[in-house]
Amino acid sequence: MKKLINKPDDVVTEALQGMAAAHPDLLRVSFGPNYIVRADAPVQGKVALVSGGGSGHEPMHGGFVGMGMLDAACPGDVFTSPTPDQMIEATKAVDGGAGVVHIVKNYTGDVMNFEMAAELARGEGIEVEAVVIDDDVAVQDSLYTAGRRGVGTTVLAEKICGAAAEEKQSLQQVAELCRRVNVNGRSMGMALTSCIVPAAGTPTFQLGEDEIEIGIGIHGERAGSGGSWPRRVRSSRAWRLRSSRTSRTRKATRCSRS
Repeated sequence: MKKLINKPDDVVTEALQGMAAAHPDLLRVSFGPNYIVRADAPVQGKVALVSGGGSGHEPMHGGFVGMGMLDAACPGDVFTSPTPDQMIEATKAVDGGAGVVHIVKNYTGDVMNFEMAAELARGEGIEVEAVVIDDDVAVQDSLYTAGRRGVGTTVLAEKICGAAAEEKQSLQQVAELCRRVNVNGRSMGMALTSCIVPAAGTPTFQLGEDEIEIGIGIHGERAGSGGSWPRRVRSSRAWRLRSSRTSRTRKATRCSRS
């Protein structure tokens, strides 16, 4: 994989500058702290949606800022959670008086920092509801999480709840809808190649030409150890995982609804 990078330390800043230059009609970008808001924020009388996470997962989350999706996104450094000051400033920038929903992927740093930001926002009189997304069925605990990881369902939650917010549904309605999306959403990652973190400049792991990694996390972390199902398989045998993964998904869904 080839990338156009001037300096690894400048990747996030330059990416944000590029977004601001390319889409001034759709969004505004703040620097120090870094966050992205829709161009017409705050929208009075509308519940605002805020999400965020480490950079390196684009278009998550900044690419989903706009009408019908997120009102704000907080990009951290590459694979690093954004900070509470980013989150509180983004929350204040998009609050239109109807409250704010924080959509949080279940990674330890994200959860902790969004909790702190929510407390700060409530202290300033802003109503905040936080929903943690934990849809990954590949692993119960990982390097970055306690419980299931938050991955693909986050995008669905941002779109579905963003549409509800545009309809001027209440804070409680939008937050409850987000929780329903999470309960009914399940995903599992698969990698054909390794990611390359800009600061490292080399692949995080190696895969053979005929191998795929099943159950991988969004930072390149492995699915976990001690499992009864294979993590790395020949691409020609990937179909054999279907029945075991379907069973695990159904079990996870039953647990979430109990």
